[in-house]
Amino acid sequence: MDSGSNSENQNSASMNSCDDKPSKIKFQYDEDETVTESSNLEMDEDTAMCDPASASAAVDDSMVGGDKTSADYYFDSYSHFGIHEEMLKDVVRTKTYQNVIYKNSFLFKDKVVLDVGAGTGILSLFCAKVGAKHVYAIECSSMADMAQEIVKLNGFSDVITVIKGKVEEIDLPVPKVDIIISEWMGYFLLYENMLDTVLYARDKWLVKDGLVLPDKASLCLTAIEDADYKEDKIEFWNSVYGFDMSCIRKQAMMEPLVDTVDQNQIVTNCQLLKTMDISKMTSGDASFTAPFKLVAERDDYIHALVAYFDVSFTKCHKLMGFSTGPKSRGTHWKQTVLYLEDVLTVCQGEAVVGSMTVAPNKKNPRDVDIMLKYSVNGRHCSVSRTQYYRMR
Repeated sequence: MDSGSNSENQNSASMNSCDDKPSKIKFQYDEDETVTESSNLEMDEDTAMCDPASASAAVDDSMVGGDKTSADYYFDSYSHFGIHEEMLKDVVRTKTYQNVIYKNSFLFKDKVVLDVGAGTGILSLFCAKVGAKHVYAIECSSMADMAQEIVKLNGFSDVITVIKGKVEEIDLPVPKVDIIISEWMGYFLLYENMLDTVLYARDKWLVKDGLVLPDKASLCLTAIEDADYKEDKIEFWNSVYGFDMSCIRKQAMMEPLVDTVDQNQIVTNCQLLKTMDISKMTSGDASFTAPFKLVAERDDYIHALVAYFDVSFTKCHKLMGFSTGPKSRGTHWKQTVLYLEDVLTVCQGEAVVGSMTVAPNKKNPRDVDIMLKYSVNGRHCSVSRTQYYRMR
């Protein structure tokens, strides 16, 4: 795997590669670019939800060490141009949004649009260019000042109003908006908890039957063989120049790794864990427990589970969206790797079954607590375990 990286506001790319009766749908980046094919899902509202309090309670501060978290530097991190450069250069991400807007201009023409977490203002510029009546671009970091200058440089000062501040604290000059657009997704879909901000804006300002873009997001899971990298990143701490540093190993195991997974590492099917309808869901729906059954497609070892997400814009003339899965074109989100304490030896057809509980950390809600329960009962391996992780 490649080394990990950081997440702004992706082109019609490949969609859902989860297993829930997928139908083949083709998505296109541009007329002059190649078409990427992938599996897309017709996904019902996920009913596998329960109280996630046990996961949050189990992952206490003493287990993962220290109080400094993403909440301490979240907005400051988005003040630096480097993170915006990375996101803008993510062709899957940025071209998807551009195509959604440019190829569906009828949705935006003469409409009032709210851009939540505007960053450099790129989504606002796209909307203004296709004829939006007005765009309100909210950005809390100091990048708002640069966005204001960018709007002026491109001649859209009469159409785009940049508002610097937190969505929960600012007032809009209008009572309602027709469309809310945002690139709110973090690593593991939910890291940084920006979804709550989008839902707050939806409930406060969106007109009845208004649009939220994107409107669907799903989290998926698969399992991989990853002996070499686990040895390098995790087992390394057992003996460092002859010294026992295994206490760090314990923490390293609890911190999911954001990295690029080679599709050849995949040992099992990919399974849908959770689908969220952003236009209808509540904040609490982002906390859930979902069962999974990952069936081995070959004889191999399993060292980690891998999570990724898919996003779709279902209100477009043609379905558009992208996947961050290991079988799709790479994005800056990469995938999220959760290493297992056990090395699972599986034969083709044997299953790893369990459940994943996901919830915002109670103390620092921009962090994500994950409780993973898994078991396998095969010819060469019989294991049952519960592990805890925190995205921070």
